[in-house]
Amino acid sequence: MIRRLGRTWRRFRRREGGNATVEFVIVFPAFMLLMASGAESGLLLIRQMMLERGLDLSVRAVRLGGAGGSVDADELREMICEGAAIIPDCMNQVKVEMIRMNPQGTLASPQVPDCVDHDEEVQVSRTYDSGAGHDLMFLRACALFDPIFPNFGLGVKLADEHLDYALVSSSVFVIEP
Repeated sequence: MIRRLGRTWRRFRRREGGNATVEFVIVFPAFMLLMASGAESGLLLIRQMMLERGLDLSVRAVRLGGAGGSVDADELREMICEGAAIIPDCMNQVKVEMIRMNPQGTLASPQVPDCVDHDEEVQVSRTYDSGAGHDLMFLRACALFDPIFPNFGLGVKLADEHLDYALVSSSVFVIEP
C-alpha cells in the first residue's frame, strides 16, 4: 500500500502538464493590477491637465477683462468647462472659489478645497468674490471624478468614502484695471 502510494507520488512529480497554468495564475493578477493602475493614472493625469487648461484660459479672460466685467461663479464654471472639454458632466462636477487676497498681509488660502458635496442638493460656493481692478485674486477649481476601477489597483488608493476623488487646480492673478 505504501509502495503503491510512493510510486503514484513519484509519477505525479515527474509529470509536467499544467506548468503553464501555474505560471499564468501567479503572473496574471500582478499584470492586471499594473495595467489597471496605469489606465487609471493616465486618465487621472489627462483630466488634471484639462482642468488646469480650462482654469488657465478662464483666468486669462477674467484677468484681462475679456469676460465682460465681473464674472459670477456660474459663468466662470462655464468658461472652465469650455476649456476642459474632457471632463464628464462638468457643470455639476466642478466647483469654483475666488478669494480676494491682501498682498500686504499673509497670502494664505483655505487649506481644504471647496468641492461638490453629493449629499447636498444645492451647491453653494464657500467663497466667491469677483474682485475689481488691481485686486490680487486666488482662484481654485475642484472637480470630482469616479475611478474607472474603484475596487482595484490605484482606484482603491484614490477613492474617498463616496468612491470618488478630487482634482484641484488653483491660480493667483491680479485683475487688470
